[in-house]
Amino acid sequence: MSAPNRREMLGTLGTLAAAGGWIGLTAEETAAQTPSSPTPSGPREYKLPPLPYPADALEPHIDAQTMTLHHDKHHAAYVKGLNDAIAKLASASQGGASSAGLDSIREATESLSFNGSGHTLHTVFWENMKKGGGGEAKGNIGKQIASDFGGFANFQAHFSTAAKKVHGSGWGILAWEPLGARLIVLGAEKHQNMTMFGCVPILVLDVWEHAYYLKYQNNRGGYVDAFWNVVNWDNVESRLAGAMKLTS
Repeated sequence: MSAPNRREMLGTLGTLAAAGGWIGLTAEETAAQTPSSPTPSGPREYKLPPLPYPADALEPHIDAQTMTLHHDKHHAAYVKGLNDAIAKLASASQGGASSAGLDSIREATESLSFNGSGHTLHTVFWENMKKGGGGEAKGNIGKQIASDFGGFANFQAHFSTAAKKVHGSGWGILAWEPLGARLIVLGAEKHQNMTMFGCVPILVLDVWEHAYYLKYQNNRGGYVDAFWNVVNWDNVESRLAGAMKLTS
């Protein structure tokens, strides 16, 4: 595989979140995150991307109130936390080897991992869904699922089980694993634990309680089952195509 130039690398890799080595944002999503250059007062800042559809578009499977709170409050908080962590790390670096600056690095690095992974996964999550979505995966993603899981039904059961059984809060994730050139399913805890470096998330499902509690209460299983009615397989197909370029 020839060495890509910077533009090609952005188009293929997008953004790398700090914790788990997550790669998965498209060139357009990456461009929407930051201004083209640092601001005079500090480092570049990440931005909250808008929902790609009205908040009620996924009704009745995911309710409008949950979507609004989830995007406008929870995702926004991860963006703020990520920017704060970046700023603190920049300040610590500028402080050189002073103990006051170095003492803050561990806390800021943990915040970078948590909030950076949360921001990246949410950005993928919104695009992974659409009104009138769902059904069985077709095209290249359908073929790859059949190859790696023995059929769509097997994959769906595998993904649903992983998402339902995440300990506490986390994500069900379908990712492209470039070293093995195959799809894998992960059950990530929080945003950054139980992940695998280098994997590219192409389909993600948020199973933190704030993603479903207003409508489904403690019935995570019902929410996971409803998710299959809104999956945007065109988006997943596009992400797979970009991710496969990483495989040598």
